[in-house]
Amino acid sequence: MIIGITGSIGSGKTTVASIFSKQGFLLINADEISHSLIRKNRAGYRKVLTEFGDKILDKNMDIDRKKLGDIVFNDARKLDKLNSLLHPSIGSEIRKKTKKSKNKDFVLDIPLLIETNAKNLVDKIVLVKSDKRDIFSRLRKKYPREKIEKILKNQMPFKQKLRYADFVVKNDGNDKGLEKQVLEILKKLGKKK
Repeated sequence: MIIGITGSIGSGKTTVASIFSKQGFLLINADEISHSLIRKNRAGYRKVLTEFGDKILDKNMDIDRKKLGDIVFNDARKLDKLNSLLHPSIGSEIRKKTKKSKNKDFVLDIPLLIETNAKNLVDKIVLVKSDKRDIFSRLRKKYPREKIEKILKNQMPFKQKLRYADFVVKNDGNDKGLEKQVLEILKKLGKKK
C-alpha cells in the first residue's frame, strides 16, 4: 500500500509521515528528491538554470533554493513552470523507489500531491489540516510572515484538497493526538502493526 501525505506548508505533513514510518511504512520524501534533482550535474539543475538564469546560483554555483523560492512564490506562473520542470522526474524517482524495495507499504511525504497529479502514485491520501495560527507559529523561525502568506496563497486551498482526501488528520500541535489519529487510519486500512 502507498499512502500519500499532503497539506499546506507548515501543516505537519512530515510529522505525520514519520508516524507512519514508525509503524513500518517506508518513508519517501518528495522534497528530498526535488533537492537532489537540482544538484550540480543533474538534469534538473540544467533545466532550472536554463529557465531561471544564473541569478539563482550561490557563490559555489549551486542553486540557492531561497533565491529560487523568492522568485517562484512571487509569481504563480513561475511556480507552475518550476513544477512542470521537476515533477515528472520526482514521480519517476518515486516509482523507482517503490518498485525497488521489498517493503510493501510506503508513505509519501509529498506537498503537491494533488496539484501535480501525483495522486496517481498513491492508494490513499491523508490530508493534514492545521490552523493558520499554528502554521505561522511553526514557520516563524524559518520565514518572515509575508513569505509564509505568499506561499500559502500559491497553494491549493484546503477545501479544494479535501475533495481528494481519503482521511484528514487534524494537527493542533499534540503529537500524541496525531499518533492516535494515524493509528486509527491504520486500523481502518487493516494495517495496524
